[in-house]
Amino acid sequence: MKSMVKLYDSVLRESILIPAEMRYWDGSTSRNSKEEPRVVITFKKPIDLGKARKDFSLTLAEAYMDGDIEIDGSIQELMCSLFANDESFMESKKFKMLKFLQGHGKNATKEDIAFHYDIGNDFYRYWLDESMTYSCAYFLSEDDSLEQAQEQKIDHILKKLRLKEGETLLDIGCGWGNLIIRAAETYPIKAYGCTLSEEQKTLADQRIKEKGLEDRVQVFLTDYRDLVAEGRHYDKIVSVGMFEHVGKEDIPEYFKNIDDLMADRGLALIHGISGQRDPDDPDMGRNSFLNKYIFPGGYIPAIAEIVTPIDKLRLHLIDMESLRRHYQLTLEAWAERFHAHWDVLEEMMGEKFMRMWDIYLNACAAIFEAGKLDVCQYLIEKGTDNERPLSRSYML
Repeated sequence: MKSMVKLYDSVLRESILIPAEMRYWDGSTSRNSKEEPRVVITFKKPIDLGKARKDFSLTLAEAYMDGDIEIDGSIQELMCSLFANDESFMESKKFKMLKFLQGHGKNATKEDIAFHYDIGNDFYRYWLDESMTYSCAYFLSEDDSLEQAQEQKIDHILKKLRLKEGETLLDIGCGWGNLIIRAAETYPIKAYGCTLSEEQKTLADQRIKEKGLEDRVQVFLTDYRDLVAEGRHYDKIVSVGMFEHVGKEDIPEYFKNIDDLMADRGLALIHGISGQRDPDDPDMGRNSFLNKYIFPGGYIPAIAEIVTPIDKLRLHLIDMESLRRHYQLTLEAWAERFHAHWDVLEEMMGEKFMRMWDIYLNACAAIFEAGKLDVCQYLIEKGTDNERPLSRSYML
């Protein structure tokens, strides 16, 4: 038992960069610094060493979910220190022995989307902004409310797309329909969205009806690949926070389908997360905790994996903008609201679920703060448009 404590203590002391105190099940304690600890980690019982040797971070996350570990202090600050340390158990591949499936067909995609988004609209309503926008917001100031920042994000996207009267817009993975509704309210266009979540479509349809936009806004409960098979075309395409669900092997097909769906001289804005890549680690881009509990089948591509397929098509990347800090602020706002409604959400979802999502939201905020992940907007042009403005001022 003492050897087990020694192993855990050695790993934690070498991994955590901020002053921390570890308290173990045998009553022993340890600190990694002479400074006053900013976080205290308490192990209530021994943690399976066999599991830890296969995946240290997943084992500790599951122990926290089960209540076998308690953390006193900021989980985000703790996680940020782990992500910032390349030799920590979160970052070094010596602590991981993972194998993942590579493909991501339509049936698997639908099941994965339902796993995350069909939890229930009531759950998301408590901690998202009023528009139920579940993606990175756009802050003009750190003092902006989440509602302001989400509205600014949509307006920022729509400016980049340069929508004109009579055009059609497709939102791939449209969520609860906020973007297409705002687009139709702001521009004289027709807007369409597709989603695989029945919960999302139900609420989106309700909102469209309440706004009286049924003649100009429509949501399809379908895979975007089926729209290609139907021969549909759209002047402008947007996809926010969707290609992370596509899967490594299907990223080229994703962009090929966007090419097929987009009219000549059309524009597409793709908003998504990208990560750093170690060419010697085939499992980079996947996280065992997220794949098991939050986003089954998820994959975070490197920027090269996004740009390379574009170059092989009739598409041109004409603008790219990083929103990394914006996503950190978004996640922090979500986590704050999540905690503000903890009691009612715990009654609805259960303690283990709440602890799982607590890790998820705080770890995501931390990984963007540490700069290990980025989120970018890629503006893509099909063909050659010589009427495109010479400066980026129209986007601002």
